Amino acid sequence: MKVTTWNVNGIRARVGQVLEWVAKEAPDVLCMQEIKASPEDVPAELSLLEGYWGYWHGYKGYSGVSLHLRKSAFPRKPRFEHPEFDHENRIVIARSGDSLIASIYVPNGNKDYPAKVRFLEALAKWAGEQRSTAERMILCGDLNVAREERDVHPVLRKPEQIGQTPAERAMLEAIIAPGFVDLSRKFKPDDDRLFTWWAPWRNMKQKNIGWRLDYVLASTALAEKATSCEVHREFGSSDHGPVQAIFDLPPAEVLPPEEPEREEPETHAPEPAPPRGQLPLKL
Repeated sequence: MKVTTWNVNGIRARVGQVLEWVAKEAPDVLCMQEIKASPEDVPAELSLLEGYWGYWHGYKGYSGVSLHLRKSAFPRKPRFEHPEFDHENRIVIARSGDSLIASIYVPNGNKDYPAKVRFLEALAKWAGEQRSTAERMILCGDLNVAREERDVHPVLRKPEQIGQTPAERAMLEAIIAPGFVDLSRKFKPDDDRLFTWWAPWRNMKQKNIGWRLDYVLASTALAEKATSCEVHREFGSSDHGPVQAIFDLPPAEVLPPEEPEREEPETHAPEPAPPRGQLPLKL
């Protein structure tokens, strides 16, 4: 099973590249961040991505996330939802049975550091609560914190800079340590150039002078099934590279099909309007 997370930095600028990735890799789970588009503004060929259940959660020009599950791997529609601490359309969850997958975009904190602190603290609390009911969890996304000093290139290291501070690293560790495995580090424990974001100037991406901000975090038991986790630095024109983890198990073992829903008598009541920023699934 393949799980991809990618901060696309504007979905409308990356349509062709997302379609290329899907055609090439056929991920069973695709998480995207910083889509910078409301659902109605997502190009048609992506808004109803063929062969996938999908959920777009964003608004024009800022933030936003999406989550897509391949129907051949997950034949029954998952439940998509958001925790109460979600703001600025930064997290969407797919839930089925005792399993959960989340696409997450943590605020970078440069303009509103207290908001970043609130989000990370709430995420840690929520993840801890979910572990008591969801045996298998995958948290994907741009968490906007370099976990260790070596997760920033030596020429860019500034301990007081937001994204590198000890306080932020402690908050990220509070999410990971109690029950998750950082899959990139699991497979590349000695790689000091495992970066996923590069400033868009001076050929930083080509030189691999960047930060590691994007993660696939798997619950401990599920991480034992992982076989690889790679950063695809050379793919695409975003300032982030896709990160893809591969698990040695059928996708249905992660998100098992739900029991068929009981059919209800047809009524003529009008459908409620979806919340702002939410695209209703069209089946």
